[in-house]
Amino acid sequence: MGKIIVRLDRVMADRKIGLNELSEQVGISNVNLSKLKNGHISAIRFSTLIAICEALHCQPGDLLEYTED
Repeated sequence: MGKIIVRLDRVMADRKIGLNELSEQVGISNVNLSKLKNGHISAIRFSTLIAICEALHCQPGDLLEYTED
């Protein structure tokens, strides 16, 4: 079975935006955003994904990558 890799850290680095700033723009806690950034989640709400994409001016495909084991 494959898996989804979260590339949020890479997009944040490209946009030169920190965790605190993104957290404020998206409206979720630093802790939850950090869990997402480090891949320690099993689900994400579309509303959260939309807010992140709007804040970072990116597409969902920029943040998520599918890989086969």
